[in-house]
Amino acid sequence: MAIPSFLDALEEPQRRKLASELLRRGIESRVVSMLDERPLETLLTHTEGELRHALAQVHEPTPPGYTDAFIEVQKKWKHSLNCWSAAASISARVLSNWYPIEEGIQLYGATYDSTEHFWQAVKYHPDVTLAALSDLLSQFERRDWTQWLVHVDNDAKLYLSNAYAIEFLRHNLAPDRIRWFEAELQKHSLQPADHARRVQQRVTAPFRFTSFEEKVFWGDLADLFHLVYTFSPANDPIRRTLADHHFDAIYLNDRRFPFISEEFRSLMFEIWKVKYLDTPRFREVISSIPLEIHLSHFLNDGDSPDIPIATYIDYLNQIRLEAIAKQKSAM
Repeated sequence: MAIPSFLDALEEPQRRKLASELLRRGIESRVVSMLDERPLETLLTHTEGELRHALAQVHEPTPPGYTDAFIEVQKKWKHSLNCWSAAASISARVLSNWYPIEEGIQLYGATYDSTEHFWQAVKYHPDVTLAALSDLLSQFERRDWTQWLVHVDNDAKLYLSNAYAIEFLRHNLAPDRIRWFEAELQKHSLQPADHARRVQQRVTAPFRFTSFEEKVFWGDLADLFHLVYTFSPANDPIRRTLADHHFDAIYLNDRRFPFISEEFRSLMFEIWKVKYLDTPRFREVISSIPLEIHLSHFLNDGDSPDIPIATYIDYLNQIRLEAIAKQKSAM
């Protein structure tokens, strides 16, 4: 990953704070693994004293604050539940957006296989077709994005506020990645005239797309278009092209809100009301988790370009409180 040149201009306190945060994130990303639970198990089944003793035996060079950062991560996860699709806990899996809902979930006039299916589908305007997406990808593939990325890298305020989104774009604007999106459009018996939002809804057979496909294909593709529109200079022709295909905002019924906005993020809380407040079986699951356990969400891929993980976690704990209150009133 390229290091933005503006980092050299940061004041020393800013550099120390950034270094400390990156160190903690780095440790956490190795401990909370999506592939191997043993590092987290080791952390949770040993005392702080035992961890400090083990870290003192490390002979390789470590950055300042390494031990304290490790202890901070241990304290957090001894009282947190990581809610993701492959968690060891069934309750944690249910609290993932990827959790498949056999009966489907009704959201804004359509049925979806999971809340993840809705969240990614809504990023596409109802009029956007597969042919339009293919045309956009062809235009993206023909463009050299080098200078565009230099522009966002060198804007210190923009980069620090949107670091994950910009690195997401760096990855997804690569020619190989764009060709991958183009290849995915040819799968699943999709037709050029099909509408992107509708094919993600449960129209006939359920689970046409897995939650993984929703996130990695449909979600990343929509995020790519929305973020390029958001970060492009006003005079860049690509903004007009993307706006013509309705990637200038999120459109839902008669509502319209920017992609990076509190309005769009709060939509997550609205759909969770349907899942966790209006659906008794899910309400019972989330309300049964003791309040001493902090509901969390940590994945190795870092943050999220559409809703910050911190916001996502706040919503998750807030909806649990509402579910507990409703569960008590239903007794």
